Amino acid sequence: MKIAILSQNPALYSTKRLKEAGEEQGHDVRIINYLRCYMNITSKKPTIVYGGKPLENVDAIIPRIGASKTFYGTAVVRQFELMDVFSPNESQAISRSRDKLRSMQILAREGVGLPVTGFAHATQDIDGLIDTVGGAPLVIKLLEGTQGIGVVLAETYQAAKSVIEAFRGLDANILVQEFIKEAGGADLRCFVLGDQVIAAMKRQGAQGEFRSNLHRGGNAQKIALSPEETDTAIRAAKAMGLKIAGVDLLRSNHGPVVMEVNSSPGLEGIEKATQIDVAGKIIGFIAKNAVEADNSNRIKY
Repeated sequence: MKIAILSQNPALYSTKRLKEAGEEQGHDVRIINYLRCYMNITSKKPTIVYGGKPLENVDAIIPRIGASKTFYGTAVVRQFELMDVFSPNESQAISRSRDKLRSMQILAREGVGLPVTGFAHATQDIDGLIDTVGGAPLVIKLLEGTQGIGVVLAETYQAAKSVIEAFRGLDANILVQEFIKEAGGADLRCFVLGDQVIAAMKRQGAQGEFRSNLHRGGNAQKIALSPEETDTAIRAAKAMGLKIAGVDLLRSNHGPVVMEVNSSPGLEGIEKATQIDVAGKIIGFIAKNAVEADNSNRIKY
């Protein structure tokens, strides 16, 4: 099978591991910088050109689209879809997951557990917005932030008001959420593949840090999920339409709540913490499902 990994950087751990795992399983694996592709959009024979040559006879792709390049990256994925190339994460699903507000609205519609959340842009009713999530302490997020950037814990009402006013001055879209104090600065990363959670780890924030991102000095360890946590992670990924997803949960007093559904979850932290060959499982899943794929059920544009 010919597999193309759509990634800007072949030196990234996740990209390297997927290539290694694919070759170990006997597949022809190529890393494609999707930003260097251009597309011939035609109804007769849609093509993607890379390095001056059409990309032909590709059986499956693995999108590893950077958050800041979502628009162009999903356009390339969509072009592969027009060419009937299998992708475990389709363009529409990636776009859903990258829009934090849209993803939370979808999850709420499906009845998936979420922190109490408010959304605003230029509201003058800051008091009402704060009251929506039960007052301080609360978490304030820039809608476009990633990896914990643009996320602030406001421990008092006055601090929350000041941060919201500052973000409003940036002409930014703002999410406010209840602070799940009982989580203790930890979250659960659940790696969903198809309709199963194949690996899970608990990420603990550094001392004095409420964000648990490994990029911000957090640490991780393997963990066993409860049936409710497993079900929540699978339902969240399914609601987004993702076959490969990293679902981040918090343990709250009212059950597991979803913080984020990631369409390009990193492999380094989860593989090292759990000692599970996640990359190999992904390749096996793609090899099986690319053959059985029924594109007639593909989400329409």
